[in-house]
Amino acid sequence: MSLQHPPLHTVHVPLGERAYDIVIAPDAIDSAGEHLAEMFPGARFGIVTDENVAAAQLPRLLRSLDAKGLMHTEIVVPAGEASKSWDRLHTVAEAVLAARLERNDLLIALGGGVIGDLAGFAAAIARRGMDFVQVPTSLLAQVDSSVGGKTGINSPHGKNLLGAFHQPRLVLADLSALETLSPRHFAAGYAEVVKYGLIDDEDFFFWLEANFNEIAHGGPARAEAIARACAAKARVVTADERETGDRALLNLGHTFGHALEKVTGYSDRLLHGEGVAIGMALAHRFSARLGLAPSQDTGRIEAHLKNAGLPTTLADIPGDLAPTETLMDAIAQDKKVSRGKLTFILTRGIGKAFIERNVDPAAVSAFLEDMR
Repeated sequence: MSLQHPPLHTVHVPLGERAYDIVIAPDAIDSAGEHLAEMFPGARFGIVTDENVAAAQLPRLLRSLDAKGLMHTEIVVPAGEASKSWDRLHTVAEAVLAARLERNDLLIALGGGVIGDLAGFAAAIARRGMDFVQVPTSLLAQVDSSVGGKTGINSPHGKNLLGAFHQPRLVLADLSALETLSPRHFAAGYAEVVKYGLIDDEDFFFWLEANFNEIAHGGPARAEAIARACAAKARVVTADERETGDRALLNLGHTFGHALEKVTGYSDRLLHGEGVAIGMALAHRFSARLGLAPSQDTGRIEAHLKNAGLPTTLADIPGDLAPTETLMDAIAQDKKVSRGKLTFILTRGIGKAFIERNVDPAAVSAFLEDMR
């Protein structure tokens, strides 16, 4: 296949018969029809998106599909974290069946992490499993949620507690879509980029420090940062697809972050990436308190996150924060809890994260109380 505009980067996720490519290009949405017609001849497509992305990006995708004669139907849900719910999953699944999409047809997730998780879960259960394609339009989705096959919805008990592992067949990351993001939403996605450096690649973190201005303003470093982040996640996912071991490292900052998202009502009060940023700062501070990590690393990490426009402390969350006891209840519902024991991703410094099981809840509670 000869594309009108070849991708800037292609990252391969080598999962055997479930292997797929992540295509990173400034016009990935405009060339989607070419990719899909080549890979899935004769298939029809159900496009799942939200109201905001439908206005900004759906016309581009429809033109691309129409140019290749690909049949499609659109399923549009409200924007926001609230759409990761049973009600919206039911809406999407029933729309797939009503459109008479068959098992060998595909869903397309056009949007951010919410849409990718929702559409991917719907694909996993509709007709006992349909293929799907990720077309992530936010930075967070491009470097994290669109890669690795985690799909799901939220529960009143916590975030992402209902779902399935279901790998996409293709990821099309459109760089031009990032130009529509607000500075706040771009920064929230950037938190997940930083995470890969903090897990096990201090050189990447130092590179991000040196190149942040170009990343923020859309220079060549932006595409490189996305490609390096995707390659880092692909490497971890390939080694541990279903998170039975080291894939849990990708949750650095997420145990604290998910709890903060829950107690703030999964609202615009705290975006997911903002919760992760605070969570990563807290994880490093907690590690330093335990004598595991040098405190100067915590200061360096927090300085870079702040420079990127991200919150790093509980005090940065607007409004009154729930009591520590409520935060601890949310942490106790984290997916990494095993037999009631708390598991955290802690660190020995920049690029030196590790999994610590059986963390003392009393120590976490006391730490959070001090951080308030």
